[in-house]
Amino acid sequence: MKNNIWGETERLYIEKMSMDDFQDISEMLKSTAVANMWEHIFSNRDIKNWIKNCENSYKNTLAGYFIIKAKQSNKKIGQISLSDDTIEGKIYYEIGYMLKDEYKGRGYATEAAKYMVNFAFNKLNLKEVILEIRPENLASIKIAKRLKAKESGYFFKKIKGKKIKHIIFTIKNPNNTKCR
Repeated sequence: MKNNIWGETERLYIEKMSMDDFQDISEMLKSTAVANMWEHIFSNRDIKNWIKNCENSYKNTLAGYFIIKAKQSNKKIGQISLSDDTIEGKIYYEIGYMLKDEYKGRGYATEAAKYMVNFAFNKLNLKEVILEIRPENLASIKIAKRLKAKESGYFFKKIKGKKIKHIIFTIKNPNNTKCR
């Protein structure tokens, strides 16, 4: 497989995903934690569409969902994203993440999210990014606070026909004088 490295941190590679990653993506999206948060069990077709959408997002924008790979073990441990989302008619840029269960609690999600915040502010010149977090997802709320994100509201996201409450955490670009 060709080199898909898109970015890197001290301990992580951030890579573009492809169909070669199907097994790892499947493990993540079919996990109990993801099923509980998304209130949906992903089928193989859903996962293939997920990967195709990610591949298309790389062509159409500079962002999307990416694989998180641990440098030390060379294992694919999760996903990180920077993507646009419309909430009540306004376009936001959201950072999202998910890790395989055995890699949670080691700071990987925080490290990858910090990379995405820096990319959003320093490369895309965005004035802010958000995190959309379910109130019961205490681990993600802790990550948002480590990123110095401020709770700025909530909304009900429609997922598979259900309205699910999400808290919005916002991170403002400290250099926002010339941001979009």
